[in-house]
Amino acid sequence: MTPENQPSDPNSIELNPIFARPGEATALPKTRLPEEESLPETAYQIVHDEAMLDGNARLNLATFVGTWMDDHAQRLYLEAADKNMIDKDEYPKTAEIETRCWTMLADLWHAPSPEGTIGTSTIGSSEAAMLGGLALKRRWQQARRAVGKPTDKPNLVMSSAVQVCWEKFCNYWDVEARYVPISEDHKVLDGYRLEDYVDENTIGVVAILGVTYTGMYEPVKQIAEALDRIQESTGLDIKIHVDGASGAMIAPFIQPDLEWDFRVERVASINTSGHKYGLVYPGLGWVVWRTEEDLPEDLIFKVSYLGGDMPTFALNFSRPGAQVLLQYYLFLRLGFEGYRRVQQNSQDVATYLSSEIAKMDAFELWNDGTDIPVFAWRLKKGHTSNWNLYHLGERLRTKGWLVPAYPMPDDLTDLTVQRIVVRNGFSHDLAEDFLEDLRAEVAYLDSLDGPLPSPSAGAGFHH
Repeated sequence: MTPENQPSDPNSIELNPIFARPGEATALPKTRLPEEESLPETAYQIVHDEAMLDGNARLNLATFVGTWMDDHAQRLYLEAADKNMIDKDEYPKTAEIETRCWTMLADLWHAPSPEGTIGTSTIGSSEAAMLGGLALKRRWQQARRAVGKPTDKPNLVMSSAVQVCWEKFCNYWDVEARYVPISEDHKVLDGYRLEDYVDENTIGVVAILGVTYTGMYEPVKQIAEALDRIQESTGLDIKIHVDGASGAMIAPFIQPDLEWDFRVERVASINTSGHKYGLVYPGLGWVVWRTEEDLPEDLIFKVSYLGGDMPTFALNFSRPGAQVLLQYYLFLRLGFEGYRRVQQNSQDVATYLSSEIAKMDAFELWNDGTDIPVFAWRLKKGHTSNWNLYHLGERLRTKGWLVPAYPMPDDLTDLTVQRIVVRNGFSHDLAEDFLEDLRAEVAYLDSLDGPLPSPSAGAGFHH
């Protein structure tokens, strides 16, 4: 090619090999805006290559969040990426689909009248849980004011193993957090000595359907029965919010006889994560109240926005509408039986993994994955003083597996466990590959002549 026939643009894609283009052949600034533009192909390649260093999300056994959806969902996601969920007047069908979704959930969770309840989508379970907590607090305040009692000292009772969003709720909304400690004898909040923690200032009790630390269910019906006895002796009528971030999308399908939902009369509200076992990409949560009366009307804002008057109850305003459409797609695509098969398969993989790990001399199970498909184990006492579960987590990371080790909550902080979350997409084949690597790394650590230096505690734990 003669000089006069060369492209005038030195950034020409045809002229420059892909990794030798200006911008890729030099370092672009990372803490300030570049002075000039880049080719879209160049900017894409730089971002794409950096993101590769995150690791493979499918091998992340720490996270509860969905990491796989089918090709039709991918297409739908891209088509709906520009929809703002809050613009209900602009996107009336998306708003209607949102209502259909939480009404389906109300039905799934045995609401007395699914069409007569109320719910909303959220960014995730953290926002959904906070909305549930706000409704409990407001109902308690209204009841206290109605009889001329003070409202300045609200408290919320929950397990010491709650997800951190509940600590945030109590901090942000000036509610005293009362933690019931777990122990070897009471591994979850089960109603034991609940009367020592509740009083006239208690806005509610949180029951967790799938504890983050271990995956175990807290027995909602048993907790409600303890509150029934408390009401008989004190007159206190205390409601329950079920944090079903994971379990509310597991129990209806594979433990249908378990009474944890609106079949238990004290349950006022339930939240779940559409982006966990709802099988949608992040971030999507749901919260549903037993009846419209369980959500105080003065918490609902009537907003005039983009030509329409709409009710809203949320901490966020603008947020993605695409995930709501993805949830509806999955409800239509899978139906009850499809969800049952997916969740049962995840649990089958979890119980197989836990049974194989239980056979290893180094470990002792804390639980076995028969609640949600999540289980934890500890290092067997006396097995070794040369290494611990943090070392094992670091070794597994070199093979691509993210398996967190972490201390248990208050009163059990001297106990370290390791946890696996089995999600849709983690197949029996991958489970076999993981077990092969786990056995190899344990054998390597057991072969060491002396103790390893202590690694950083808690690395990789998604609380």
